Amino acid sequence: MEIMTDHGFRKTIKIFRAILFISLIGMVCMAIVLIGILAYAKVLGAPPLAVPQSTLYFSDDGTLIGESNSGQKRYWAKLDHISPDLVNATISIEDKSFFDHHGFDYKRIAGAVIADVKAFAKVQGASTITQQYARNLFLEHDKTWTRKLHEALYTIRLEMNYSKNDILEGYLNTIYYGNGAYGAEAASQFYFGKKANELSLAEASMLAGIPKGPGYYSPLRSPENAKRRQAIILNSMVKNGYISKKEAEAAVEEKLVFTGVHTTQKVKAAPYFQDAVKNALKNQLHLDDRTIALGGLKVYTTLNLKQQKAAEEQIKKYVSSSSEIQTALVAMNPKNGYVQAMVGGRDYEKSPFNRAVQAVRQPGSTIKPLLYYSALEHGFTPSSTMRSEYTTFHFDDGRTKYTPHNFNNKYADGEITLAQALAVSDNIYAVKTHLFLGEEVLAETAQKFGLSTKMAQVPSLALGTSGVRIIEMANAYSLLANGGKRVYPTLITRVEDYNGKVIFERKQESEKVLDPAKAYVMTQMMTGVFDTKLNGYAKVTGSTIAEDLTRPYAGKSGSTETDSWMIGYSPQLVSAVWVGYDVGKPIELRPEKSYAKNIWANFMEEALEGKSVKAFKPPKDGVIGVYVNPENGKLATKDCPVRRFTYYVTGTEPAEYCTEHLKNGTGSEPAKGGQKMKKPWYKRILPWS
Repeated sequence: MEIMTDHGFRKTIKIFRAILFISLIGMVCMAIVLIGILAYAKVLGAPPLAVPQSTLYFSDDGTLIGESNSGQKRYWAKLDHISPDLVNATISIEDKSFFDHHGFDYKRIAGAVIADVKAFAKVQGASTITQQYARNLFLEHDKTWTRKLHEALYTIRLEMNYSKNDILEGYLNTIYYGNGAYGAEAASQFYFGKKANELSLAEASMLAGIPKGPGYYSPLRSPENAKRRQAIILNSMVKNGYISKKEAEAAVEEKLVFTGVHTTQKVKAAPYFQDAVKNALKNQLHLDDRTIALGGLKVYTTLNLKQQKAAEEQIKKYVSSSSEIQTALVAMNPKNGYVQAMVGGRDYEKSPFNRAVQAVRQPGSTIKPLLYYSALEHGFTPSSTMRSEYTTFHFDDGRTKYTPHNFNNKYADGEITLAQALAVSDNIYAVKTHLFLGEEVLAETAQKFGLSTKMAQVPSLALGTSGVRIIEMANAYSLLANGGKRVYPTLITRVEDYNGKVIFERKQESEKVLDPAKAYVMTQMMTGVFDTKLNGYAKVTGSTIAEDLTRPYAGKSGSTETDSWMIGYSPQLVSAVWVGYDVGKPIELRPEKSYAKNIWANFMEEALEGKSVKAFKPPKDGVIGVYVNPENGKLATKDCPVRRFTYYVTGTEPAEYCTEHLKNGTGSEPAKGGQKMKKPWYKRILPWS
């Protein structure tokens, strides 16, 4: 019996040793596995914290004008921009040991296992805030072991690479609060119509209870369930030392007002402009579609809400609601190219096609300022004269003919100056100038002015027969308005990622592409469009709107059979207006032919209301102003019935005085240097004149 006992004892010792040995091996293996997991997590490094978020668009004064819409509302808010009461309420109810554990709460896990075993069902959760954040960031919400293992690995990676505040901030910005609201900021705006940092204790404790079951604890669906959940959260906050019992009682009694509306859902200002901004993000900043739609970007734009409203109102005011005609408008700051207003059509919902940036239409006579700038570069002056008369141009030894016409087939049948030709929009003068310079010159000048469309080098190019984009024409006139400085149509000034990091910022350029003196002379000639002193065989083309204008403007109208334009500027603002039918239908109704001018004039006046009235400032040197007789471009005498102050590039001003109106028929003031006027230059150069 004793032998058996001793034998049994030895056997027990062997079993114990075996168990101990196996346990040690198991522990070593577990340690190796744990070290391996930690090493693997370290090698993988910090997981990215970016999640799908709404991209927000802001006007030039920081007003929210729109957002990307994927059916979800997500706005990232820094931890210090979230109510401390909401932070504390969330920690208290979701993970009171959050700041003490390393991603897993083992006591809570053990308690949950015991509770589940007793109930023979899953009755208690044990996920920490870090685990929930990992699940929200990277994983599907299935209940497989694979998902659990991935969740554990992501949890370890988060805890190894980010601070507790980073994790808490991320969790509060990704948790789902129901009704399409992800994150504390979106939820605060939806339920209470305020920012997350403005929540009261009562509001915060109500909000903190929703994520456990958005469909069950939403105060909009079940006020009773939401109120019970709020009370539980407030009690937990008292128990965990975040608030006093008195504060909790006051919060329970506080009457809450719910909005239940996504405040930014209604915001959709300037839809054509916003489409253009998204296109710029893609094609100029080279961001992909997903980043643009769900990257949580903050896009700061150049849109001026006052000017945008003025543009939309003037179009609605002047264009008949019964007409099918379309229109587009672009307004820019000529100093930097910032697009401050854009209308791409009459109704975005019916037609999102953006005519302001996508349509290519014939500019008509609005191309002439570019032509005449080239003429100034080749020795023309505002006083250069040519004959305006019915003219047929012959080419290829007479085999090809071209006969341009003036409006209503009216001609001066005599000499007119360049200044007057521009003001009354004489087509004969334009074609003669174009042919004299060479058909390639205007095409090259158009490129210098930033026009990207192809220009057909034909005689009719001087009359705007090659298509252009509205936004590029506005930009071209900006170069004249700012004294010749290169600008580009700019829609975006700054872009920040979801974390506030600046990924793009507009930098100002100052390249000179035009001669400042010639640009100023051209601008001054364009003011003549509104000056009745330049009336001749026809009225100046801006005479119908001149009385509506209260400050100095330079501009040019243009028309073809299918297109009507008005482009012009003040020192502070340039705008281009186009009117026409999408299908190229002729504009035949008289009121429709006046839409562009009326919209432009009244838009400019309203957009600049309240701003100081500024004249066009001449460059420090390079130009000289003298009084001339606008009929012949010669220096005016006191006897001339009309005198107009006109600028010239220094050294090109007229030298001969007008003698047509002197009482005794002789010049009381001789020409400079006693020189007589030579034979007009065009008669010596152009054989078909």
